[in-house]
Amino acid sequence: MEWIYTTWYGILTLVFLGIIIWMLLSSILYKHFFKRFYDFTLSLIAIILLSPLLLSLTIIGTLVMKGNPFFTQLRPGKNEKIFKLIKFRTMTNAKDKDGNLLPDEDRLVKYGKFLRSTSLDELPELFNILVGNMSIVGPRPLLVRYLDRYNEEQHHRHDVRPGLTGYAQAHGRNAISWEEKFKMDVYYTKNISLFGDIKIIIDTILVVFKRSGISSETSTTMEEFMGND
Repeated sequence: MEWIYTTWYGILTLVFLGIIIWMLLSSILYKHFFKRFYDFTLSLIAIILLSPLLLSLTIIGTLVMKGNPFFTQLRPGKNEKIFKLIKFRTMTNAKDKDGNLLPDEDRLVKYGKFLRSTSLDELPELFNILVGNMSIVGPRPLLVRYLDRYNEEQHHRHDVRPGLTGYAQAHGRNAISWEEKFKMDVYYTKNISLFGDIKIIIDTILVVFKRSGISSETSTTMEEFMGND
């Protein structure tokens, strides 16, 4: 058996077997351990590798928005625990003569549209993933005021950590109805798997490159969820 440790093909065999065992363990224990392990590891690597881009967008955003380039907002996470989400700002704080914020379409600048179409506005959420508020894949974190508007089934979208991307984002993004989104979200929470998450990530990348589903059919962004009929 010495050949295993002394020949290139023996070492390659060990490496190959190690990868298979690792993937099997990752698949079996994914939901309860490896999902968070990969979230932490990959978000840390991404923050380091993308730090020049993050810094550049921070500087550009400061100039374009004439101030704070970040958008922060309280959102419900796993088990509906509230956390502070961070994104790059895509809309100005322009107000009318009465001091009220202008409609979204009037505050969404060209730079903001670019960030949204490329999903670059979501990059700061890597820090939310790193600290454990979010996951790479999961239902998108929505507004706190929606909590009282969900039906019993829809509340189950909060059984897991919210995600940077999710099943609904990979299958329609903002172009599908709220009801369709929530059905996809709940479906995901009951069918979490390693290879399922990998597929969602790949599908999301394809959606971003196609720049599809950025807006709903009736709104520049996404109309507010008012509850179920």
